[in-house]
Amino acid sequence: MTGTRKRKEDWKAVLPPLVYHVTQEGGTERPHSGHLIHEQRMGTYSCVCCEAILFKGTGKYPSGCGWPAFHSEAPEANIVRIADRSFGMMRTEVRCGTCEAHLGHVFTDGPREHGGERYCINSVCLVFTPEEDAV
Repeated sequence: MTGTRKRKEDWKAVLPPLVYHVTQEGGTERPHSGHLIHEQRMGTYSCVCCEAILFKGTGKYPSGCGWPAFHSEAPEANIVRIADRSFGMMRTEVRCGTCEAHLGHVFTDGPREHGGERYCINSVCLVFTPEEDAV
């Protein structure tokens, strides 16, 4: 599913409905339902839409929030932060800087020893490549 700035109609033709809803409409998957929430192997987490590298396994940790959590993004990630005032809250949305796919949100309650941030990311937005398979 490579590509960068496709139109929403183009994404709708190639993405499964939940992936489209989350990445293109800013939706979310149900808590504790994602296929990567318990992934513990080292590897790389890339954008499901454009394959841009977003996170490394060294930054993933068990936060208990219901979605995969990372304390930092990969050095080569180009994650964009956007103020999100939906649902009467003030949050910070995170999007892939390459294709603009919605990924989740970043909060300030992460591990202090790693800067204090918690990226709360939908599993359906990510493709995991185990370290032994990474190129």
